Amino acid sequence: MSAHRLDGKVAFITGSGGGMGRAEAVLMAERGADIIVHDVKEKGAHETAEQVRAAGRKAHVIVADVTDIKTMTAEIAKADKAMGKIDILVNNAGIGGDYRLLSQLEEADFDKMFNTHVKASFFCAKAVVPGMKERKKGKIINISSNWAMIGAIFSSHYCGAKAAILGLTKAWAKELAPYNINVNAVAPGWVDTGMGTEEEKKKSLPQIPLRRMGQPVEPAYAVAFLASSESDFITGQVICPNGGDGIVGI
Repeated sequence: MSAHRLDGKVAFITGSGGGMGRAEAVLMAERGADIIVHDVKEKGAHETAEQVRAAGRKAHVIVADVTDIKTMTAEIAKADKAMGKIDILVNNAGIGGDYRLLSQLEEADFDKMFNTHVKASFFCAKAVVPGMKERKKGKIINISSNWAMIGAIFSSHYCGAKAAILGLTKAWAKELAPYNINVNAVAPGWVDTGMGTEEEKKKSLPQIPLRRMGQPVEPAYAVAFLASSESDFITGQVICPNGGDGIVGI
């Protein structure tokens, strides 16, 4: 079996009813994984599940608000029982920052942003880690953002929440390494998921050296790599598919 294959694995992907999450689900299904599809939108979740089944894999659907920790924890336990295990967690669910300035943001905006990205990711991981520890194997992939590393002139609450995701990634990588659980992050740049206006997209292109937006499947390739045995010696790292928009490092 090729090392990039995911045969026999079960992947739980939050926010997989469309966009990057759906691309991740379908790609990993094509590579052999069964998928736990989650989304707050029932129609999108079931559409993704049908695409997973069309690829010949099993799908289990969770429809819930990712910020409802009690409900999510219960639904994850049900999914674990139904599918037999959870080998891979992709903390993908998120919301955009609406390009607002600090002066335009209220406490409710801040709380919603951090609850959706940070609190939800934290407690989804907490729910799946015991099983991974028991099996001495697991992969957690957190979806951050290019803006977590280079910032932006607006959406500071979004930049801050996505930066917090990187902090969780690095801490969990060290904490969970003794259990053979790899924790990494994918931090995409501009991806054409249908969010944003055509004018906003046009303005963004000059910032991207490759002069195009990414397609949802492109960050999904990075996620699938980190979910596979090809990445077994990689933990606590960040992969940034961004077309060159923000080149960071040593």
